[in-house]
Amino acid sequence: MRRRPFNDQPFPYHHELELAITSLTNLGLGVGRVDGWVVMVPFVIPGERVRARVFRNHSGYSEADLLDVLEPSPQRIDPVCPLFGTCGGCQYQHIHYEEQLRWKRRQVSELLQRMAGIETEVEPVVPSPRQYGYRSKLTPHFHQPKSGGTPAIGFLAQGSRRRMIDVPACPIAMDGINAALPEVREEVFRHADRYKKGATLLLREGAEGVVTDPRAVMTEDVGALRFRFLAGEFFQNNPFILEFLLAHVAESCGDVPYLIDAYCGSGLFAVSLAGRFRRALGVEISEKAVSWAEENARRNGVENCTFQVGEAASIFSGVDFPGAETAVIIDPPRKGADEPFLNQLFSYGPKRVVYVSCNPATQIRDLKLFQENGYTLLRVQPFDLFPQTRHLECVVTLTRYHSGGGQEAPGLHQGH
Repeated sequence: MRRRPFNDQPFPYHHELELAITSLTNLGLGVGRVDGWVVMVPFVIPGERVRARVFRNHSGYSEADLLDVLEPSPQRIDPVCPLFGTCGGCQYQHIHYEEQLRWKRRQVSELLQRMAGIETEVEPVVPSPRQYGYRSKLTPHFHQPKSGGTPAIGFLAQGSRRRMIDVPACPIAMDGINAALPEVREEVFRHADRYKKGATLLLREGAEGVVTDPRAVMTEDVGALRFRFLAGEFFQNNPFILEFLLAHVAESCGDVPYLIDAYCGSGLFAVSLAGRFRRALGVEISEKAVSWAEENARRNGVENCTFQVGEAASIFSGVDFPGAETAVIIDPPRKGADEPFLNQLFSYGPKRVVYVSCNPATQIRDLKLFQENGYTLLRVQPFDLFPQTRHLECVVTLTRYHSGGGQEAPGLHQGH
């Protein structure tokens, strides 16, 4: 495939410039300006003056590689990983952890204002108990080398859509994963000819150690509860912060007798929180996930929690809880909740919605529809499930007025 010709406006290719960094985007890029023109640079900190080299011009901004930090921030520290700045997996290892948290909080606030016109207090980010060695799942991948030889097994290079960086160890992964990684890599090297187009590998650590087969059964302990699921299926991959996240979600559901966990997966929220409610229901379109959720409820002695397979077109059709007495937890994929699902949710009309998301941008996009359907924002609480990276988990709590009961105090102001 032929590459597009380089757009040389306003800067020629590899033009070097100096600029002051004033902000960080939610993608982890530093923002500076040259004669009013925005230039984005990775691995910098607001307040720094840097030298950078332009590699791409867009219609409204340019992207540049960092060449040198001329005036470093007092928040700059030495990164732990020798590949930081080359590997695209982490964006913030050069920033003191408390400063990472401050910027993540600010980024959520700015997204709320810019995308939804909402000005509200964003709670301080709940820190991860572990800043490194927290990831219970790692998925290194590789391309088959065109000329044979040993493939680079790891992650995409910073700023590249194709080039791989070889990663023999990852400091944000749990110790067991790093201990198992050399053998997994060596197995690929020995049988590289089996992979015609490369592959994505899996290493997941749980109570039984590290597994590499996505069909293997994993066990994860969360407080006093034990969950089982397939290694290749979704489960939060920072187990050290989960109890804090669950406690907040439980509180956010409010004083209602019924709970629905939509997108319930293997039942993490429904099973963990069911004891606070008269009845709890998990809804999931995957029949296999529902089977694991039912098993997790049974193994943990949770008797007031049931699960059902919900068809995408009528996910709430079998629910017999009155909406005015129900809290609904939603934890959709990174792309956010789709509009047909949200319309069904609005028709059902739960008293509370606790929206958990690993992508605040799509979450905040969806808040517009909640506003239009009578929901008021009560609280925005970020959790740092992904230290050293730009990623963030965010919990948004919303309430809806129902006749016969007062509306809770609004926590939101519309921008004008």
